[in-house]
Amino acid sequence: MADNPTLFSPYNMAKFNLSHRVVLAPMTRCRALQGIPNAAHAEYYAQRSTPGGFLITEGTSISPTSSGFPNVPGIYSDEQVEAWRNVVDAVHAKGSIIFCQLWHVGRASNPVYQPGGAAPISSTSKPISEKWKILLPDGSHGVFSEPHALTTAEISEVVQHYRQSAINAIRAGFDGIEIHGAHGYLIDQFLKDGINDRTDEYGGSVENRCRFLMEVVEGVVSGIGAERVGVRISPAIDHMDAFDSDPLGLGLAVIERLNKIQREKGRKLSYLHVTQPRFSLLEKTSLGESEEESVNLMEEWRKGYEGTLMCSGGFSRDSGMEAVAKGHADLVSFGRLFISNPDLVSKLKLNAPLTNYNRNTFYTSHPVIGYTDYPFLHTN
Repeated sequence: MADNPTLFSPYNMAKFNLSHRVVLAPMTRCRALQGIPNAAHAEYYAQRSTPGGFLITEGTSISPTSSGFPNVPGIYSDEQVEAWRNVVDAVHAKGSIIFCQLWHVGRASNPVYQPGGAAPISSTSKPISEKWKILLPDGSHGVFSEPHALTTAEISEVVQHYRQSAINAIRAGFDGIEIHGAHGYLIDQFLKDGINDRTDEYGGSVENRCRFLMEVVEGVVSGIGAERVGVRISPAIDHMDAFDSDPLGLGLAVIERLNKIQREKGRKLSYLHVTQPRFSLLEKTSLGESEEESVNLMEEWRKGYEGTLMCSGGFSRDSGMEAVAKGHADLVSFGRLFISNPDLVSKLKLNAPLTNYNRNTFYTSHPVIGYTDYPFLHTN
């Protein structure tokens, strides 16, 4: 079995012994009224828990300036920490491991989500183009507003917010945290040369553009230990105008620096989580060539990273099995399929039919509809 791993083979991730390799991906669900997790969250995550399984929460705000969606939970206040404890306890009761994804959307926001109606913060003062729309609290869609480019002193404050939120997550009972450095949000706004137009030590060269993420990683590791920290990146994903002229090189630059941190600490991070670059808008002559490029990028990043690699991005049972069997990924995270199939692990194992998801209820605030009401294959 060790020579031919599958999605259902055990795996040792840092200090955690997983019974299988199917992971619940982080997904925004907009159910936390006033930013506080509630009983519906406990049920939702417990439904998707399995003995020895691994779950990552939805993006969770690290500060009052972090949000760009309605009803997103936070992890920066004592009330939020206490509320998350109930969720974590429900997951642990089912035998699962759960990490909290730490999130700051940066410029992917609007003054309606900011304290005092202020401008969102970013690496830049350039707004996201009107090609993209933001979901507003009233359910309508609006434009992203012009952000405030962080000063170096302000960057240090944000690093501290990440560190304190990680400490808070452990206080809430989480097994660890994932730093969201992907998908056009704050950290990605520093990483990508299509966004970052700074001329100080946080802009220009790839080394400078990696600086903010590495300061966040160092800060969080100093607070809770390397083995409780995962990092998510998406070098080739263009979400929210997040282009880079050299996605392969950017990914390798991040990987090189994460490897260095691991060697210096003498401990591995929990994992590196990479979104497949299948949705990149890099110019290609055909879909087939784009898919080939995607595989090549993932193989290069896999070869470079000295630790556990998790992949996400539209995986099916077959493509997930193939990724693990070929060694392209140690773990595979599933998003939308896990929304509509709370017992996804057992369904994949049995190769049973999957329930279709309803996009119209992804981001509603209802505590049940489209959240905890999807059927199980076997009712208890």
